[in-house]
Amino acid sequence: MRFSVKKWGLLTLIGVGLSCFAFAQTQDSYEYNSEFTWGINKNSSGGLIGGFVFKKARKLNDRMLETFGLELMNVKHPQEVRKSSRSTGNFFIYGKSNYLYALRFQYGRDLILFTKAPQQGVEIKAVVAIGPSFGFVAPYYIERSVDNSFFQTKREQYDPTNPQHNFNNILGTGNLFQGIGESKIQLGANLKAGLNFELGTNKSQVTGFEVGFLLDSYFNKIVLMPTTTNYSLFPTVYFSLFYGTRK
Repeated sequence: MRFSVKKWGLLTLIGVGLSCFAFAQTQDSYEYNSEFTWGINKNSSGGLIGGFVFKKARKLNDRMLETFGLELMNVKHPQEVRKSSRSTGNFFIYGKSNYLYALRFQYGRDLILFTKAPQQGVEIKAVVAIGPSFGFVAPYYIERSVDNSFFQTKREQYDPTNPQHNFNNILGTGNLFQGIGESKIQLGANLKAGLNFELGTNKSQVTGFEVGFLLDSYFNKIVLMPTTTNYSLFPTVYFSLFYGTRK
Protein backbone atom coordinates (compact mmCIF):
# COMPACT_ATOMS: atom_id res chain seq x y z
CA MET A 1 0.00 0.00 0.00
CA ARG A 2 1.44 3.35 -0.98
CA PHE A 3 0.87 6.69 0.76
CA SER A 4 -1.48 8.95 -1.19
CA VAL A 5 -0.82 12.63 -1.77
CA LYS A 6 -3.70 13.47 0.60
CA LYS A 7 -2.18 11.41 3.42
CA TRP A 8 1.23 13.00 2.95
CA GLY A 9 -0.35 16.42 2.84
CA LEU A 10 -2.16 15.70 6.11
CA LEU A 11 1.08 14.65 7.79
CA THR A 12 2.77 17.81 6.54
CA LEU A 13 -0.03 19.98 7.98
CA ILE A 14 0.28 18.18 11.31
CA GLY A 15 4.01 18.83 11.29
CA VAL A 16 3.58 22.52 10.52
CA GLY A 17 0.96 22.87 13.23
CA LEU A 18 3.15 21.23 15.84
CA SER A 19 6.09 23.38 14.78
CA CYS A 20 4.02 26.52 15.34
CA PHE A 21 2.84 25.21 18.69
CA ALA A 22 6.39 24.46 19.83
CA PHE A 23 7.60 27.88 18.69
CA ALA A 24 5.04 29.46 20.98
CA GLN A 25 6.42 27.74 24.08
CA THR A 26 8.09 30.19 26.49
CA GLN A 27 9.15 27.96 29.40
CA ASP A 28 12.78 26.98 29.88
CA SER A 29 13.74 23.71 28.25
CA TYR A 30 15.07 20.75 30.22
CA GLU A 31 18.45 19.14 29.69
CA TYR A 32 19.37 15.60 28.62
CA ASN A 33 22.53 13.98 27.24
CA SER A 34 21.41 10.81 25.45
CA GLU A 35 18.35 8.85 24.41
CA PHE A 36 17.45 5.44 23.03
CA THR A 37 14.26 4.91 21.04
CA TRP A 38 12.54 2.05 19.25
CA GLY A 39 9.32 1.84 17.28
CA ILE A 40 7.27 0.62 14.35
CA ASN A 41 7.32 2.02 10.84
CA LYS A 42 4.72 2.51 8.14
CA ASN A 43 5.99 3.42 4.69
CA SER A 44 4.99 3.58 1.05
CA SER A 45 7.14 0.54 0.12
CA GLY A 46 5.93 -1.74 2.91
CA GLY A 47 2.79 -3.44 4.15
CA LEU A 48 0.50 -2.63 7.05
CA ILE A 49 3.59 -2.55 9.24
CA GLY A 50 6.69 -1.70 7.23
CA GLY A 51 9.19 -2.75 9.89
CA PHE A 52 10.98 -1.75 13.07
CA VAL A 53 13.35 1.09 13.92
CA PHE A 54 15.96 1.57 16.66
CA LYS A 55 18.07 4.65 17.34
CA LYS A 56 20.71 5.69 19.87
CA ALA A 57 21.51 9.40 20.15
CA ARG A 58 23.87 11.52 22.21
CA LYS A 59 24.16 15.27 22.45
CA LEU A 60 27.16 16.97 20.88
CA ASN A 61 25.97 20.41 22.01
CA ASP A 62 22.75 22.19 22.93
CA ARG A 63 21.35 21.95 19.40
CA MET A 64 22.95 18.88 17.80
CA LEU A 65 22.78 15.11 18.44
CA GLU A 66 24.90 12.35 16.97
CA THR A 67 22.76 9.33 16.03
CA PHE A 68 23.25 5.62 15.33
CA GLY A 69 20.26 3.86 13.79
CA LEU A 70 19.13 0.41 12.76
CA GLU A 71 16.08 -0.40 10.64
CA LEU A 72 14.62 -3.77 9.64
CA MET A 73 12.08 -3.44 6.82
CA ASN A 74 10.05 -5.55 4.43
CA VAL A 75 10.29 -3.86 1.01
CA LYS A 76 7.58 -4.57 -1.56
CA HIS A 77 7.35 -4.10 -5.32
CA PRO A 78 4.99 -1.23 -6.29
CA GLN A 79 2.80 -3.60 -8.32
CA GLU A 80 2.26 -6.21 -5.64
CA VAL A 81 -1.43 -7.01 -5.15
CA ARG A 82 -2.88 -9.71 -2.91
CA LYS A 83 -5.25 -12.09 -4.68
CA SER A 84 -7.28 -15.02 -3.41
CA SER A 85 -7.21 -18.56 -4.70
CA ARG A 86 -10.38 -19.56 -6.53
CA SER A 87 -10.11 -23.02 -4.98
CA THR A 88 -9.25 -22.32 -1.34
CA GLY A 89 -9.80 -18.58 -0.79
CA ASN A 90 -6.27 -18.27 0.61
CA PHE A 91 -4.36 -15.09 -0.25
CA PHE A 92 -1.14 -14.89 -2.24
CA ILE A 93 0.69 -12.35 -4.40
CA TYR A 94 0.53 -13.51 -7.99
CA GLY A 95 3.72 -12.82 -9.94
CA LYS A 96 5.92 -12.38 -6.87
CA SER A 97 9.09 -14.47 -6.89
CA ASN A 98 11.18 -12.98 -4.07
CA TYR A 99 10.93 -11.10 -0.79
CA LEU A 100 13.26 -8.20 0.03
CA TYR A 101 14.14 -7.66 3.68
CA ALA A 102 16.27 -4.54 4.19
CA LEU A 103 18.66 -4.23 7.10
CA ARG A 104 19.77 -0.59 7.26
CA PHE A 105 22.52 0.86 9.41
CA GLN A 106 22.47 4.63 9.76
CA TYR A 107 24.77 7.33 11.09
CA GLY A 108 23.48 10.86 11.24
CA ARG A 109 22.65 14.08 12.97
CA ASP A 110 19.52 15.43 14.66
CA LEU A 111 19.26 19.22 14.76
CA ILE A 112 16.99 20.51 17.54
CA LEU A 113 14.74 23.14 15.99
CA PHE A 114 12.50 23.71 19.02
CA THR A 115 12.97 22.54 22.59
CA LYS A 116 10.17 21.77 25.01
CA ALA A 117 9.24 22.65 28.56
CA PRO A 118 9.55 19.94 31.26
CA GLN A 119 5.89 18.87 31.34
CA GLN A 120 4.45 20.20 28.09
CA GLY A 121 5.12 21.21 24.54
CA VAL A 122 6.84 19.50 21.64
CA GLU A 123 10.51 19.02 20.85
CA ILE A 124 11.13 19.08 17.10
CA LYS A 125 14.27 17.89 15.36
CA ALA A 126 15.43 17.87 11.75
CA VAL A 127 16.77 14.38 11.02
CA VAL A 128 19.44 13.38 8.48
CA ALA A 129 21.15 9.97 8.30
CA ILE A 130 23.11 7.82 5.85
CA GLY A 131 24.55 4.34 5.92
CA PRO A 132 24.91 0.90 4.32
CA SER A 133 21.96 -1.35 3.44
CA PHE A 134 21.99 -5.13 3.35
CA GLY A 135 19.17 -6.55 1.26
CA PHE A 136 18.21 -10.14 2.05
CA VAL A 137 16.48 -11.53 -1.05
CA ALA A 138 14.49 -14.61 -0.03
CA PRO A 139 12.42 -16.81 -2.37
CA TYR A 140 8.65 -16.35 -2.29
CA TYR A 141 7.02 -19.77 -1.97
CA ILE A 142 3.60 -20.72 -3.24
CA GLU A 143 1.55 -23.83 -2.62
CA ARG A 144 0.18 -25.45 -5.76
CA SER A 145 -1.86 -28.53 -6.51
CA VAL A 146 -0.26 -31.56 -8.13
CA ASP A 147 -2.26 -33.09 -10.99
CA ASN A 148 -5.23 -30.88 -10.06
CA SER A 149 -5.57 -32.62 -6.70
CA PHE A 150 -6.36 -30.87 -3.40
CA PHE A 151 -4.90 -33.81 -1.48
CA GLN A 152 -1.48 -33.63 -3.07
CA THR A 153 0.22 -30.26 -3.06
CA LYS A 154 3.72 -28.87 -3.44
CA ARG A 155 5.41 -25.76 -2.06
CA GLU A 156 8.07 -24.13 -4.21
CA GLN A 157 9.34 -20.73 -5.31
CA TYR A 158 7.06 -19.03 -7.82
CA ASP A 159 8.42 -19.28 -11.35
CA PRO A 160 6.51 -17.53 -14.17
CA THR A 161 8.01 -19.95 -16.73
CA ASN A 162 6.57 -22.99 -14.96
CA PRO A 163 3.19 -23.91 -16.52
CA GLN A 164 2.16 -25.46 -13.19
CA HIS A 165 2.31 -21.99 -11.62
CA ASN A 166 -0.66 -20.57 -13.48
CA PHE A 167 -3.14 -18.58 -11.42
CA ASN A 168 -5.82 -21.32 -11.22
CA ASN A 169 -3.33 -23.88 -9.94
CA ILE A 170 -2.09 -21.82 -6.96
CA LEU A 171 -3.74 -22.65 -3.61
CA GLY A 172 -1.90 -20.16 -1.38
CA THR A 173 1.53 -19.27 -0.05
CA GLY A 174 4.23 -21.39 1.56
CA ASN A 175 4.83 -21.71 5.28
CA LEU A 176 5.71 -18.68 7.40
CA PHE A 177 9.39 -17.71 6.89
CA GLN A 178 9.86 -20.52 4.37
CA GLY A 179 12.86 -19.69 2.19
CA ILE A 180 14.61 -17.39 4.69
CA GLY A 181 17.53 -19.81 4.87
CA GLU A 182 17.98 -19.51 1.09
CA SER A 183 18.38 -15.71 1.13
CA LYS A 184 20.97 -13.99 -1.00
CA ILE A 185 22.52 -10.70 0.14
CA GLN A 186 22.54 -7.54 -1.99
CA LEU A 187 24.67 -4.59 -0.89
CA GLY A 188 23.54 -0.99 -1.06
CA ALA A 189 23.18 2.28 0.82
CA ASN A 190 20.40 4.38 2.29
CA LEU A 191 19.79 8.07 2.90
CA LYS A 192 16.95 9.62 4.88
CA ALA A 193 15.74 13.06 5.90
CA GLY A 194 12.76 13.91 8.07
CA LEU A 195 11.22 15.68 11.04
CA ASN A 196 11.05 14.15 14.51
CA PHE A 197 8.33 15.20 16.98
CA GLU A 198 8.79 14.24 20.65
CA LEU A 199 5.52 14.57 22.57
CA GLY A 200 6.23 12.94 25.93
CA THR A 201 5.46 14.64 29.25
CA ASN A 202 7.89 12.53 31.32
CA LYS A 203 11.48 13.80 31.38
CA SER A 204 13.02 10.32 31.37
CA GLN A 205 10.78 8.86 28.65
CA VAL A 206 10.44 9.63 24.96
CA THR A 207 7.22 9.28 22.96
CA GLY A 208 6.51 10.68 19.53
CA PHE A 209 6.59 10.20 15.78
CA GLU A 210 8.80 10.89 12.80
CA VAL A 211 7.89 11.61 9.18
CA GLY A 212 10.19 11.93 6.21
CA PHE A 213 11.70 10.53 3.04
CA LEU A 214 14.11 7.62 2.62
CA LEU A 215 15.99 6.33 -0.43
CA ASP A 216 17.30 2.77 -0.51
CA SER A 217 19.79 2.05 -3.32
CA TYR A 218 21.37 -1.29 -4.25
CA PHE A 219 24.24 -2.07 -6.61
CA ASN A 220 22.07 -4.51 -8.59
CA LYS A 221 18.41 -4.70 -9.51
CA ILE A 222 16.33 -6.68 -7.02
CA VAL A 223 14.05 -9.07 -8.91
CA LEU A 224 10.86 -9.22 -6.86
CA MET A 225 8.40 -9.78 -9.74
CA PRO A 226 10.12 -11.28 -12.82
CA THR A 227 7.40 -10.41 -15.34
CA THR A 228 7.47 -6.66 -14.71
CA THR A 229 10.03 -3.87 -14.27
CA ASN A 230 12.33 -4.32 -11.29
CA TYR A 231 14.44 -1.70 -9.57
CA SER A 232 17.64 -1.04 -7.69
CA LEU A 233 16.28 2.20 -6.18
CA PHE A 234 13.45 2.19 -3.63
CA PRO A 235 12.27 5.71 -2.67
CA THR A 236 9.77 5.80 0.15
CA VAL A 237 7.81 8.17 2.36
CA TYR A 238 7.69 6.95 5.95
CA PHE A 239 5.90 7.48 9.26
CA SER A 240 7.32 6.00 12.48
CA LEU A 241 5.84 5.82 15.97
CA PHE A 242 8.52 5.52 18.65
CA TYR A 243 9.02 5.16 22.37
CA GLY A 244 12.19 5.24 24.45
CA THR A 245 14.22 6.48 27.37
CA ARG A 246 16.28 9.61 27.91
CA LYS A 247 18.89 10.63 30.46
